[in-house]
Amino acid sequence: MLLVQAYAAERDDADDELLARGEYLTAAAGCVSCHTDTENDGAPFAGSYPLETPFGTFYTPNITPDIETGIGGWSDDEFLAAIKHGIAPDGSRYYPAFPYPSYAGMSDADVLLIKTYLESLAPVATSVPADELRWFVPGGWSLGIWQQLFAPWEYPEAPEEHARGAYLVRHLGHCGECHTPRNLAGQLQLSRDLRGSPKDSAGSSAPPIDAASLREGGWSAGDLEFFLEIGMLPDGDFAGGSMTAVIDDNTGKLTAADRAAIARYLLR
Repeated sequence: MLLVQAYAAERDDADDELLARGEYLTAAAGCVSCHTDTENDGAPFAGSYPLETPFGTFYTPNITPDIETGIGGWSDDEFLAAIKHGIAPDGSRYYPAFPYPSYAGMSDADVLLIKTYLESLAPVATSVPADELRWFVPGGWSLGIWQQLFAPWEYPEAPEEHARGAYLVRHLGHCGECHTPRNLAGQLQLSRDLRGSPKDSAGSSAPPIDAASLREGGWSAGDLEFFLEIGMLPDGDFAGGSMTAVIDDNTGKLTAADRAAIARYLLR
């Protein structure tokens, strides 16, 4: 794979610019919020965060470069397979609580820059609890079939003027994972994209953020950009729940240009 080989060579002496770009993309992808057990003072990116969903509770893995319990020693191909296709290095499949059907639309270059940044972190050894699945959820044997049927999410091509915003919303920021309803199999109902979900990927409700709903609620592009930066709603109230971490760890760390691109895309 030529791209993987090129990035492997480039990272042999990765400079500050590459690491900074990787850190930015890691924030834009929301990695630290889901991979840090903040309730138990867990180390950043060391996993064990309980992700409660309608299908059970999933404990996020350690993504520090620890050899035994994290991603230390993973090849570029293995990292790409995990992030974009939901396949672990041992060949097992990830449940789609991990948003790889959205990450599938990321560029290989961005994925590998995230790997560059994660590999620069201090390794942390952790013991992640086993997932607690609901009784009706099939075992891991079913995931290959699920992935063939449903992953990745198939979005229509975005016009050029909305390409950056679409990339951030659909893939890197994976907003639809919470704000789009799912069917009984856990597939996003893209015919109702961003129209809200009574049970999102964290097991709670998520409001509609499609253009019609935002305009009906009186949101302007400026309102959205300000909200994404500090979490303040047009009425002066502030975001709560899981959105607080999204603002603090994700959208609040984006450039003003990227927040503007998100706003333009959502209000298109």
